[in-house]
Amino acid sequence: MHTAPGGVTERLAEMVPALLEQLDAMTDRMVEVLVETEPPYREAMQSGDPLLRTTLRRNLEVGIRGLLPDVPAAYYASHAEGARAVGRLRAAQGIPLEAVLRAYRLGGQITWEALVALSRTSGRHDDGLLLEVAGSLWRTNDRGCSAAAEGYRAEERRRAGLDVAERRRLVDGLLDGRGGDPAFVRQASELLAVPLGGRLAVVVAHPAEDRPEAADPAQALLKRGIRSAWGTRAQAQVGVVALGTRRLPELLGWLGLLATGPVGVSPVVEGAAAVAGAYRLAETAARTLPPGTARVVTTDDRLPEALLSDSPEIAERLVGQTLGRLLELPEDEREVLLETLSAFLDADGSPTRAADLLYCHRNTVMHRLRRIESVTGRKPTDPRARLLWQLALLATGHHDAGARRSVRDSA
Repeated sequence: MHTAPGGVTERLAEMVPALLEQLDAMTDRMVEVLVETEPPYREAMQSGDPLLRTTLRRNLEVGIRGLLPDVPAAYYASHAEGARAVGRLRAAQGIPLEAVLRAYRLGGQITWEALVALSRTSGRHDDGLLLEVAGSLWRTNDRGCSAAAEGYRAEERRRAGLDVAERRRLVDGLLDGRGGDPAFVRQASELLAVPLGGRLAVVVAHPAEDRPEAADPAQALLKRGIRSAWGTRAQAQVGVVALGTRRLPELLGWLGLLATGPVGVSPVVEGAAAVAGAYRLAETAARTLPPGTARVVTTDDRLPEALLSDSPEIAERLVGQTLGRLLELPEDEREVLLETLSAFLDADGSPTRAADLLYCHRNTVMHRLRRIESVTGRKPTDPRARLLWQLALLATGHHDAGARRSVRDSA
């Protein structure tokens, strides 16, 4: 509660109503200064925000009425709650907190200037009054600033929580097939800030086994001008990426820099209605990579593996019927024969070229091929046998033997 000494009480009782008569002019002055000095407020005013001037006027009025003597504590409590409400509103409007606090202090400055001007034009010497009121005015202003900041930060925390939940809901909706609902797509595109009407791709990124916390791909892609929205499913990050005019290989290269585990990327699709299908393709592509592999692949890169991945019973049957007893051999012999078979297939069935890939003599390759024929019951010269062997190697993970040889050769 503010209590003024004798003489000051009577003079304030005269001046406060006079200040309130100037309230509209003071508000106009405050708007003018904010438009000149604070771009966020200028943009808000230019957009025709009907509440902005109203709240500025209300804050000035509260500060003026707070100058009256014997102001009850409940008034200050109401003032603080009003300031918190303004802080929450400004946070929702996206006006930076620093600009909000400067606006509050500007309100105190304008009130002080009006009070001084009124004192000087009255023909009375009110210097003592001004000194008495100054402390009260700025204390009230500081309380307003503190309450506004409190409300602003509370709204930021609330919106952050809502944004995470809302983002998850919208991304899940796209992945679950709601991309065919125009109203939902408009809402999702606006709130996610991702254009969903053009060329899109879906990414499924599994983290490394020893690094469950992956980097934020949305921010990394945004630095390159690519907008995307991400959620989480089955411990994998799932993103809907708006490619615009970008080519898919560009996206693959950037994702390769971020990958810590298996990453699958769908083909490019057109519009949100195709996102659900693209998600299933990307998820399948990621599943074809061994756990712990930091690699990016597209569905089209892995079509045979994808077929086998989606039919585990068929894949198991294929391996058993095609490789047979070869998988039951001692480990050293088994690995040598599987690598030889992989090289033979990579060489389009040429023992000579396979020998070059393996850095061994052609006769060594021929001897190993005869051993493979004896344990599998299939002839290397049979095109169908070579097709089945290729699929079986894909199913067992030995399809990357050629890649392993390339890495070994370059070491």
